[in-house]
Amino acid sequence: MAYKNEWWKTGVIYQVYPRSFQDSNGDGIGDLPGIMQRLDYLQWLGVDAIWVSPCFPSPMVDFGYDISDHTDIDPIFGTLADMDALIEAVHARGIKIILDYVPAHTSDQHPWFIESRASRDNPKRDWYVWRDPAPDGGPPNNWLCRFDGETVWEWDEKTGQYYMHYFFKAQPDLNWHNPELRATMLNILRFWFDRGIDGLRVDACYRAIKDPLFRDNPPNHDWHDGMDPSLKMIEKYTKNLPAVHQFNRWVRAVADEYDERMLIGELYLSTEQVVTHYGQNDEFHLPLNSGIFSTPLVCGSHAWACRSL
Repeated sequence: MAYKNEWWKTGVIYQVYPRSFQDSNGDGIGDLPGIMQRLDYLQWLGVDAIWVSPCFPSPMVDFGYDISDHTDIDPIFGTLADMDALIEAVHARGIKIILDYVPAHTSDQHPWFIESRASRDNPKRDWYVWRDPAPDGGPPNNWLCRFDGETVWEWDEKTGQYYMHYFFKAQPDLNWHNPELRATMLNILRFWFDRGIDGLRVDACYRAIKDPLFRDNPPNHDWHDGMDPSLKMIEKYTKNLPAVHQFNRWVRAVADEYDERMLIGELYLSTEQVVTHYGQNDEFHLPLNSGIFSTPLVCGSHAWACRSL
């Protein structure tokens, strides 16, 4: 698709973290009406777009990145009507609005996962990543969780299999190899674009596709005590697989169904790897170079570094 107005190439995007941005009702938690109260300020700043971090229904194990409903708003932040009003008010000021899209996992309280873990023959079983134990009864392979360096596999006593979670155990990973799950997740993009959202930041996009052979990662021989335990293995089979580019094209094709919509891909990779996620103008409009956040920055006499995902 040819875009008449590629506003994201020169635009300034301002991240709004709803929980702490502005509380409108005195409960101590920021909300969507609170964002509305500050739009004139954001317009005065001259921003071109605001990125509103997750505000969907969630148990908040991971502050909203564990979503239990992709097409609604958590009551602590307001209502879907509040979001519609925010979209309208933002646009009235000539500002764009971007939301998060979390494709790699859901909350374990999501109705899909509740169904998936109900039985091995449940229609939604294959919407998530389930595996039998290894021959010794342990986890299926050596993949490690990014948050604690322990196994990504969580045992489910009821059904006698493990489910996978790259992050918290309350965030089971989705199986994008399943065509029904894939179609449903792509329709979530359409749901928000239909409501007038101008763009989506695609969270942990380079982890959306799992190695279908579930091969062990090779050991990191440079690892030593004191390093992040999740780095004991080199993530050859757990991130940025070649098939991730097909995932990028799936989501980009949906964005291209609409006028002037854009996608930001969250990528913690080398610069050489990040640029491949533009594709042939058929993947992300903005592959986010998040790796820079893990680069030590000298500030006075202190060096600051941020852990990557």
